[in-house]
Amino acid sequence: MYIYFLLAALVAVFDLLTKLWVQNVFSYGEQVSVLPFFNLVYVRNTGTSFSMFSAASPAIITGVACLITAGICYFLIKEKSVFTKVCLALILGGAVGNIIDRICFGAVTDFMDFYIGQWHWPAFNVADSAICIGVLLLLYQAFCMKEQKGKKL
Repeated sequence: MYIYFLLAALVAVFDLLTKLWVQNVFSYGEQVSVLPFFNLVYVRNTGTSFSMFSAASPAIITGVACLITAGICYFLIKEKSVFTKVCLALILGGAVGNIIDRICFGAVTDFMDFYIGQWHWPAFNVADSAICIGVLLLLYQAFCMKEQKGKKL
C-alpha cells in the first residue's frame, strides 16, 4: 500500500522542484522558446484547471482541493486493482503538489506552454500532467480494458 503513497510523494516532490526551478530561473511572465511548438513560461494560476474559478476565494479553492484529495486517499486505500492504484497515486501526487503551491504562494506556478501557430494550450505544470495522465488511464481502463479471467485489472 505504501508504495502508492510513495509514488504520489515522488510526483509531488518532482512537481515542486520544477516549480521552484522556474521561479528561481525565470522572471514572472518570461518566456523561452524551446521547440517550434513548446515554450517555457513563468505564470501563476489563481484558479483551477485552465484558470476556471480564478475569481473564487483561494481558501475555498484550497479547501475543495483538500476534500477531493482526502477522497482520493480513501479510494486509494480501498482499491484492489494495482492499475487503478497507480492512476490514483498519480492524481494524488499532482493534487498535493498544486495544493502545496497554492498554500505557499496563493497560486499555482505553471510553466509548460505548448502551441500550434498562434493557438496556445493553457500553460500547465508537472502536477497537472500527472493528474491528466492518471485520469486518462482511468478512462482507458473504464472504456477499453476488458476483464481478464473474471478479475478486474
